Amino acid sequence: MSKTKLLLDVVSDLRSLADSIQAVAEAATTNDPAETHQSETPFAEKKTETKAVTLEEVRAVLAEKSHAGFTAEVRSLLQKYGASKLSEIDPEKYAALLKDAEGLK
Repeated sequence: MSKTKLLLDVVSDLRSLADSIQAVAEAATTNDPAETHQSETPFAEKKTETKAVTLEEVRAVLAEKSHAGFTAEVRSLLQKYGASKLSEIDPEKYAALLKDAEGLK
């Protein structure tokens, strides 16, 4: 692999990392303690609900996989879901993308 290609990969990884850090910072600054108290939903109902996957969760997993050497595979996953970057993917597809990303080994 050429040095230029390696440098471009590093730049891409750094941008992805910066996006992840920004998302975490935004989540931390918008976290209101009033919103964190538990709802009055019975335990049985909570168990059957599916947890919505957030952009930050997907971004963290993709950044981890990219850092572990799966950058090309991460790009392929993004293209599979019709995007060149994570922010272009439909939030309804996050769960499927996360499942695919976790399957990278």
